[in-house]
Amino acid sequence: MRYRPPRVHPQARSFDRTAVIYERARPTYPPSAVRFLLRELGLGPRRTVVELGSGTGKLTRALLPSGSAVVAVEPAAGMREVFGRVLPSALVLEGTAEAIPLPDGFADAVVAAQAFHWFRTGPTLRELRRVLRPGGGLGLIWNERLSTTPVARGVNEVLERWGEFRARTPGQAWRSTLQHGGQGFGPLVLRTFPHSQTLSPEALVDRVLSVSAMAVLRPEERQQIAAEVRAILARAPTAGPGARVRLPYRTEVYVAHRTAGPA
Repeated sequence: MRYRPPRVHPQARSFDRTAVIYERARPTYPPSAVRFLLRELGLGPRRTVVELGSGTGKLTRALLPSGSAVVAVEPAAGMREVFGRVLPSALVLEGTAEAIPLPDGFADAVVAAQAFHWFRTGPTLRELRRVLRPGGGLGLIWNERLSTTPVARGVNEVLERWGEFRARTPGQAWRSTLQHGGQGFGPLVLRTFPHSQTLSPEALVDRVLSVSAMAVLRPEERQQIAAEVRAILARAPTAGPGARVRLPYRTEVYVAHRTAGPA
């Protein structure tokens, strides 16, 4: 197999600059969602899982106790540097979903957390079929922010106003491609799980600034966003010294399996 240099979406390169904030402020995943993922993918001892777009290892930490051999793949050098500090015994490689630096039939499962929308659907699915053994599983997980509290609603309005939802990443076709089975994968199974994150006011500011569409803005724009988030917090019922704020999520987990025949 000839290794190809990673090709990364320009907006995703912002994670090089925000890796420390990402590690500090992004949520983990609920244990119930991780258990579902492990069970559906059949992960455990003597199994191998590849994690694409591993970031700083938020999901990696939840996979390792299963006993599976975990190989992380991450294109951003800043993310890999933080990953190496927080998980010094885990393996992380430079690479992308479209050019996975691993041999054919290497993995029993491939997972991606908070990342699959960055990937180009067609090339990624072809690479997944190459790397996965027949019957191997694909697991995707996202923490989707909700607007069910005043602070969460205000934060989401700030993100939308500053362009988060106008940003378009390359892999938006993956749901329709996999929904009923396609390109060599069986149909998607979806489960959702309640989740939340409790943050200090400054950690909430970091959480907002860790979003890629915010990370690519000019410093003065990021300062304005931070000021807007602090203004939301100042109006919150729990405002004051030592205040903590709850940010609600819906965690979505998708699973599909590689079919044995041709794609």
